[in-house]
Amino acid sequence: MPDTTLARPDLTTFCRLDELGLVATGQRLEPERAVIECRLAEPDPWCRSCGAEATPRGTIARRLAHEPFGHRPTTLVLRVKRFSCATCSRFWQEDTTRVAEPRAKLTRGALSWALRALVVDRLTIARVAAGLDVAWHTANDAVIIEGRRRLIDDPARFDGVRVIGVDEHVWRHTRRGDKYVTVIIDLTPVRDGTGSSRLLDMIEGRSKQVFKTWLADRPNAWREGIEVVAMDGFTGFKTATAEELPTAIAVMDPFHVVRLAGEALDVCRRRVQHDIFGRRGRKDDPLYTARRTLHTGAGLLTERQQVRLDALFADENHVEVESTWGIYQRMVAAYREPNREVGKSLMQAVIDSLTDGVPTALVELRKLGRTLRQRAADILAFFDRPGTSNGPTEAINGRLEHLRGSALGFRNLANYIARSLLEAGGFRPLLHAQLR
Repeated sequence: MPDTTLARPDLTTFCRLDELGLVATGQRLEPERAVIECRLAEPDPWCRSCGAEATPRGTIARRLAHEPFGHRPTTLVLRVKRFSCATCSRFWQEDTTRVAEPRAKLTRGALSWALRALVVDRLTIARVAAGLDVAWHTANDAVIIEGRRRLIDDPARFDGVRVIGVDEHVWRHTRRGDKYVTVIIDLTPVRDGTGSSRLLDMIEGRSKQVFKTWLADRPNAWREGIEVVAMDGFTGFKTATAEELPTAIAVMDPFHVVRLAGEALDVCRRRVQHDIFGRRGRKDDPLYTARRTLHTGAGLLTERQQVRLDALFADENHVEVESTWGIYQRMVAAYREPNREVGKSLMQAVIDSLTDGVPTALVELRKLGRTLRQRAADILAFFDRPGTSNGPTEAINGRLEHLRGSALGFRNLANYIARSLLEAGGFRPLLHAQLR
């Protein structure tokens, strides 16, 4: 580009100091950091009490971490002027609240960079602290406070919620204290096809009362707008929904329904294994060898797997496993049916078949039948309301597991909740708009 005109470098603009009301006066490059000396672009030497012109009384240096440029962290040395008024004997120094909060160690530009790095770029707090050249706790406290102010405490993030999902989540794997929390997910974008699910809130504990209290704390208009609540088989969530959201439809999602049938199949297989051999399964036992094949959908079986199942069910000692496997496959087929009306009829037929006439020997199917009868309305409601699966809730749980692994675990639940909301709260578009 031979005709390109290049302007003289402007350190103030390049380092975005003008956005903070600063002007650069000098710089020093060190191996570990870049140090920029600066001052306020528009000093105010007038007394706020009497309006007289003040007398300069020297300066003080305030060191602040700024957003990094290149591979070096950037440190600002802000020269703050001090003044005195001969008329009213008042002393003060320049107002730097536009640059940073009082006693803060990070500029407002550094806070925006750190929040963007955490929410948009998914960096860890350790990487953020290294980029700013500050202590881990300094970066963590600053980002969480800024994240709450800009994003988490914004009441508008609850607007437009019509479909929610609720599930439990293990936030720590230690023996001390309660390790469970209840997570509430906004499934409205998934139902409407406008986006992905997002984390609405996280509450300590897992019980009916925990979820009921959270719902009761929401405004009446918000609760009246909730149309569907997707959940697992925990009756506490169902009862809390019925009491606090009487007009909402409870939907038991397919993942947990199929998991109930899968657990019944596993228990039946282990029981039959023990009845035949008097011990747990070993690698050469037919039932143990086929344990994963039994959970494969009938339409996805390979030729080798089909031969293995045919040989397994040819043994009359395995008839109870075959019966339980048949129910499991019928449930999977109902959910995979493209026509939802047909799928609903197939699932209704499964529930009806387990209502009466189940042999006493099939204890696992009898137990499964009782559960399906009690939650039949919630199970069948899924087929009338597409996009209300709790699957996105499980996906967010997976993201939180990754977050906890990146952080090498959390000990403070308040920090975990704040970090989880910043990670999975759907704030990336909002943050992009704020920092544009």
